[in-house]
Amino acid sequence: MTPTSTDGLLLVDKPAGISSHDVVLAARRAVREKRIGHGGTLDPFATGLLVLLVGRATRLLQYLHAEPKVYTASVAFGAETDTEDLGGTVTHEAPLPTRSTLEAAASTLVGTIAQLPPAYSAKRVDGQRAYALARAGKEVTLAPVEVTIHALQLSEFEPSGDRVSRCRMHVTCGGGTYIRSLARDLARAAGSAAHLTALRRERAGDFTLARSIPYEQLREGPVTLAPTIDALAGYGVQPLDPDECAKLVRGIDVEARVAGDFAALVDPRGVTPAEQLLAFAQRRSSERGDRFQPRVVMRDVA
Repeated sequence: MTPTSTDGLLLVDKPAGISSHDVVLAARRAVREKRIGHGGTLDPFATGLLVLLVGRATRLLQYLHAEPKVYTASVAFGAETDTEDLGGTVTHEAPLPTRSTLEAAASTLVGTIAQLPPAYSAKRVDGQRAYALARAGKEVTLAPVEVTIHALQLSEFEPSGDRVSRCRMHVTCGGGTYIRSLARDLARAAGSAAHLTALRRERAGDFTLARSIPYEQLREGPVTLAPTIDALAGYGVQPLDPDECAKLVRGIDVEARVAGDFAALVDPRGVTPAEQLLAFAQRRSSERGDRFQPRVVMRDVA
């Protein structure tokens, strides 16, 4: 089997009010392919970039350069909610912060930090999703996890007297970070309380909103997938000769001629990018020198 028109990359701009799974379902209908995986979900109230791999390309999910992630968020101060966003119930109120205390607090949240995930999250507790337990009124106890905040900037401060009632938060972070919880911790460190009123993912590693399609376009269909090799942005690309192509589809390693621990191996005889990507491979050392061992093969033996 050669790569098909339902193998590839799909970038979607998710609107608020639907789940990431809703987007996946729409994509399945649009491309008529059940095998669709994502490079990180978004909360229903959030908008922005969803990275989807379709068909055989789903085998590459674990290798995506989908970090760091870049978000913009709107933060309202004075009240904390159980969901840490505008859809929750207020659980705590506190005085509004000043701009100076917010900026000082933001500086303490950059780097590798311990973050307590929200109770309303997809984390598992004794085999169940935390949000399911929270919705059932059960107490949820989650352990802090280490996350990396590369950059945190505040802007568009909305004054309330000499205090701040709202602001914009710009975050560049590693995977597993909850922006809702970051806003919560920012406010607490400034002696206040907060929740998110809006959240938008603008970038995920090498993938940007500029290349995405609106959700409505996905629903209306049809859509054209980007070739699978586009999902491997950031990796070296090594062309192969016909003999190497024949070896690779049988799982046999080939000489490594480009830098990097991993590389996309391509067959230059393919007319389109979809036909050219043969495999994704990992470098290994041997008595014959550095070799690329296939990890994901995109074409069956002829």
